[in-house]
Amino acid sequence: MCGITGKVYLDGREVSFESVEKMNNAVRHRGPDDGGVYVSAKKNVGLGHRRLSIIDLSQMGHQPMSYKGRYWIVFNGEIYNFQEKRKTLLEEGYSFVSKTDTEVILALYDKYKEKCLEHLRGMFAFAIFDEKEETLFCARDRVGKKPFKYFWDGKTFIFASELKAILTQQEYHREPDYLALHQYLSFQYVPSPLTGFKGIKKLPPGHYLTLNNKKQELIIKRYWNLDFGKKMKLSEEEWKKIIINKLEEATRIRMIADVPLGVFLSGGVDSSAVTAMMARQSSRPIKTFSIGFSEQKFNELPYARMVSERYHTDHTEFIVKPDALDILPHLVEQYEEPYADSSALPTYYLSKLTREHVTVALNGDGGDENFAGYPWYSVEKFAGIYKNFLGIHNVFVLPIASAINKIYPNTFTDRVNRFASTLELRNYQRYLNYICYFTNKLKEDLYSDSMRHFLSESEPSQILKGFFEDAKKFSSVEQAQYVDINTYLPDDLLVKVDIDSMNFALEGRSPFLDHELMELAAQIPTNLKLRGFNNKKYILKKSLEGILPNEVMYRRKQGFGVPIEKWFRGDLKKYLTDIILSPKALSRSLFKKEGIEKILDIHSSGKINHAPRLWALLTLELWFRSYIDQS
Repeated sequence: MCGITGKVYLDGREVSFESVEKMNNAVRHRGPDDGGVYVSAKKNVGLGHRRLSIIDLSQMGHQPMSYKGRYWIVFNGEIYNFQEKRKTLLEEGYSFVSKTDTEVILALYDKYKEKCLEHLRGMFAFAIFDEKEETLFCARDRVGKKPFKYFWDGKTFIFASELKAILTQQEYHREPDYLALHQYLSFQYVPSPLTGFKGIKKLPPGHYLTLNNKKQELIIKRYWNLDFGKKMKLSEEEWKKIIINKLEEATRIRMIADVPLGVFLSGGVDSSAVTAMMARQSSRPIKTFSIGFSEQKFNELPYARMVSERYHTDHTEFIVKPDALDILPHLVEQYEEPYADSSALPTYYLSKLTREHVTVALNGDGGDENFAGYPWYSVEKFAGIYKNFLGIHNVFVLPIASAINKIYPNTFTDRVNRFASTLELRNYQRYLNYICYFTNKLKEDLYSDSMRHFLSESEPSQILKGFFEDAKKFSSVEQAQYVDINTYLPDDLLVKVDIDSMNFALEGRSPFLDHELMELAAQIPTNLKLRGFNNKKYILKKSLEGILPNEVMYRRKQGFGVPIEKWFRGDLKKYLTDIILSPKALSRSLFKKEGIEKILDIHSSGKINHAPRLWALLTLELWFRSYIDQS
C-alpha cells in the first residue's frame, strides 16, 4: 500500500523534482518505507511515490518503476493474481527483474494497453507514463478501494492519492465548493466526482483516464460495471457451497503477504465470516482486533469474543471513551474532504491498535452491499409492493403518520413520518429521504440566505437518479444495491478504511469486495438475499451456519455506531456548542444561528436524535479551520 503523486504540464513548462517531492512529503504517512521521484526526459512529466512494503521487501520494488525503457509507473494497491499473470507472461517471452505485482502491471499494459485492467484482480490506483506516445494512463479499481484525486485546468494536470498533496502545488488555489457542501449535508460525504474543493475531482471507481500530451486532451471512460441482470438457477444447497468456496478463495488470496497480518473483528456477520475463513486456512492462530464502547447499546465486543473463542484467535480489544474526541481535529485533517460518518472515530482507534501488531488487516466491508444487509433494502421492497399491489393511497397514510409525529414527536415517529411521506415518490427521491442527514425541510430552517439558492438550483437526489436509471431493469432491492455500490460504498465506507488505515501505514483488504465474488453475488436471486422484509442476507447466513455461532448471525443488525447521541447530551455538549456556535463558525454565513440552536435544543430535549446532523456540522466547521482558514 502506498501513496502516489504526479504532475504534467502541456504548455512547455518544466516540472521540477522539488515540486513532486513536496507532494510526496504530504502523503509520506501512506508509505514510510521508501520514496522516489521520476521526471521525464522532456521535463514536462513528473511522477512521485511513497512505499509501504508488503510484497518483495527488497529495493527491487522501488517506484517509480520503469519497464522496457519506455514505461514508468506509480502504483498504490495490491494485485492478488499477479503471480498467475507473471507466469503466463514469462511463457510468452516477457522478462522481469523483480517479484512485484507492479512490474506485472507494466508488462500487462505493454501487451494489452487499457484492456490490461480486465486482467487485474485486486485493489489499485496507478498512473503509467508512456514516453514514446507521450500519454499518461491512470486507473482506479472496480469498486474504488484505492483513491485517485486530480486537478485539471487544460494546461496542468496534477494527481495524488490524497488531495492534500495537490494543495502543496502553486497552480492550485484552494477554494471551498459550496455545491459540494450542500451535497455533503445530504449524504454525510461528498459524492463523486466532487471533493469539497473547487477544481479538484475524484476519478470514479471502475474508470480510467488518459491524458494525451500530443493532442492535449483528457478522456475518462468506464471499464467495469456490476450486472444484476444475469441470474443462476441453483438450489439453496448449491448456492451455499458456491458462496463459501468463493469467499474462502477471496480470503486466501488476500492472506498473501511478506509481513504480519490480522483481521478487524467487529462481531458482525461479515467480519466474523472473514475471520472464520482465515482461521480455516491458517496453521497458526490469527490475530483479531476489536473496538468497543462502555455504552452497551453500541458494544459488540461480546460477539467478537464469541467468534474469537470459537477459532482460538490471538485477540486484542480497545474501549473508546468520550475523550476520544480530542483527536477529532486531526481526524478531520486526515480525511481532507468534509466527512460526517462518526464511525471514522472507532475505525481510527482500531487501525492504530492493529498497526501496533500487524501491517495488513482484512475486514468485512462489502457484505451488506452484496447480500442486501441494509434496512433501506426492506424499505424499497415494501415500497414496491405498496405501489403495485396494495393500492392504499397516501391520502390516508401520510396524514395519520404526520399527525402522530406532531402529537408524539420522537426519533421513531419522525422516521415513520419520513417513510410515509416518500411512499409515492420516485425511487431515487425515496432512497435519499431515507438515508439523508439533512432533508430539504431541515435545510430550509438551517440555511442562510447565501446558501438557500441551492435548495432550488441543486437537488441532491439527481445524483442518485442516474444510477437508478442505469439499474432500472433490476429488482427494486437490486437497484438500491447498485446505487450503494456506486455511491455510499466508495465515497463513504471505503474512504473511511483507506484514510484511517493509511494514517498508520496499515493496509486494509476486503474479501467481500473481490470483483469475482461480487459478480457471483449479483447472480443470486433477490429472494435469496432478502427473505420477506426482515430476513436480510438470508443465503449468506445459511451458508455460514455451523461456521459461525447463531447468536452472532441471527441477532439484530447493530452497525459500527458511536454513542454520540448520549455524548452530545452530556460530556461533549459544551465542546460541540463552543465550536458550531462560535463567532468564527457563524461568520461564514452558511447557517442561521437560530437554525443551529433549534437542532441543539431538540436534541438536548431527548425527543429526536439529531446527533448525526450535529456531528456533520461539527466536522464541517473543523474542516474549514483545517483547510480553508489556513489558505
